[in-house]
Amino acid sequence: MHSNVSPAKPAQPLLAESCGAFADLGTFLPLVLGLIALNQFNAPGIFLGFGLFALLSAMVYGRPVATQPMKVIAALVISMELTPGMMQASAMMMGIILLLLAFSGAIGWLAKQLSQAVSVGIQLAIGLQLLWLGFGMMNETLWLGVTAFALLFASRWLPMAYLMMPGVLALGMVWQHFAGTGSTINAAGSLMDLQFGWPSKDEWLSAAGLLVLPQLALTLTNAVIAASVIGKETFPQDAAKFSPKRFATTSGLANLLLSPFGGIAMCHGAGGMTVQTHFGARTWRAPVIFGSSCLAIAVFWGSDVSYWLGMIPMAVLGSLLATAGLQLAWSKRLLDGKPYCIFVILATAFTCLAINAAAGLAVGILLEHGRRLGRQVPASK
Repeated sequence: MHSNVSPAKPAQPLLAESCGAFADLGTFLPLVLGLIALNQFNAPGIFLGFGLFALLSAMVYGRPVATQPMKVIAALVISMELTPGMMQASAMMMGIILLLLAFSGAIGWLAKQLSQAVSVGIQLAIGLQLLWLGFGMMNETLWLGVTAFALLFASRWLPMAYLMMPGVLALGMVWQHFAGTGSTINAAGSLMDLQFGWPSKDEWLSAAGLLVLPQLALTLTNAVIAASVIGKETFPQDAAKFSPKRFATTSGLANLLLSPFGGIAMCHGAGGMTVQTHFGARTWRAPVIFGSSCLAIAVFWGSDVSYWLGMIPMAVLGSLLATAGLQLAWSKRLLDGKPYCIFVILATAFTCLAINAAAGLAVGILLEHGRRLGRQVPASK
């Protein structure tokens, strides 16, 4: 009997899930490799943390939910050459705060104040920030970064678009090899080096003001509330799974439990979820593939693994980061929204960029609250 199903068809979804699983490397690798190469953090501990966090996400959500470093904390730790103890303290404090907000109901209240216009404004600001960071990384080898970005952008109009991302990574590694620049990282260490650690009193105090406060607003907006919105819009049939409380809970547990064993401050991310689904991820398989790969790196970390990770050019990672930023920043509401809606979006985004995410959130909520009050005031006779 003739079959209408091609033998290759069953393999394509898994291939798409695999490509989507690693689509967020532009956010993940630069910060992780920076902590390992520049700050001498324990690499197996970091990858073990992300592996377990990704598997937890697969179990809880059943969909592609990104796991990322907390950007502000990681960037400050790298740039200021802070200690692993400072990272541990900030991660555990973020974990405690997120769990308190989740189970007190505060995170649910905050999410209800967030209209679609405010959410789009926050996503626009974060997307533009990721674009800017990505373009900065691409500038290291400009032609390579621009070429990679153009290929990734054009992939949306090509069949099997999910193949473009691994293809770009592979071509970048080939170029790095023949260019003779070598690996950007070659750190030693093994999973056997893991030790339970606990921050000192000074590290707790310093981390609270220096790392936790700047990170908190971004985490609440991007990793909890905006991620919840993205999840519900992308997978409406599973909307109940993507509550802000659940995002705050999984992030809180991961940070509180894994950081004493070498994990860094981690969260979910709206941009990561967007770019993963863009490149083919649809089910729990994507976070399982990513998490299992992280666990394998943690177990087999050594000169070979670190060498090949370091062979991915920074410009190519920048193109991935810029792609994630573009996906997050764009919304059809920027074109078809009502004038006041567009005003709220732009005002929220501008305030986020000019001050910070907390200020942008406050401005957006105030503008929407003013509109609600205006509707309740009866017209004068």
